[in-house]
Amino acid sequence: MNRRLTSLLLSASLLMGATSAVHAALPEEATLYKNPQCGCCDEYARQLEERGLSVTIVDDEDMGKIKQEADLPYGLGSCHTILMGGYVIEGHVPFEAVERLFQEQPKIDGIGLAGMPIGTPGMPGPKRDDWNVYQFTDQEASPFMTL
Repeated sequence: MNRRLTSLLLSASLLMGATSAVHAALPEEATLYKNPQCGCCDEYARQLEERGLSVTIVDDEDMGKIKQEADLPYGLGSCHTILMGGYVIEGHVPFEAVERLFQEQPKIDGIGLAGMPIGTPGMPGPKRDDWNVYQFTDQEASPFMTL
């Protein structure tokens, strides 16, 4: 086998291993709290399931109470709240941010993306603006990443 082919195969196997490690970092289960009429939340749950998670969807909960118990900063909420692997994921957070959260495992309560931005997982349409994902602890928010 020549050096170029060997190098290419080695690079490909490293990339495949890195991809597996990212997905392996995600927990196996998630609980998604939402309004029963919210189809975009169901779509986000479906996309989590495509990544190998078992998702329990809980409808008809007092979403204000769920967000308060999660210590979500005021004004930074979205349509659904997810409890996953000891973290809170608020809203339509892009999966790159979720994967980074579980790779790094910082000492925070969770991450979120306020509102329902077009183009995020579960939300139809093309991406229009940057997505500012925040991290939070004890109702205090700070930047996590921008996508």
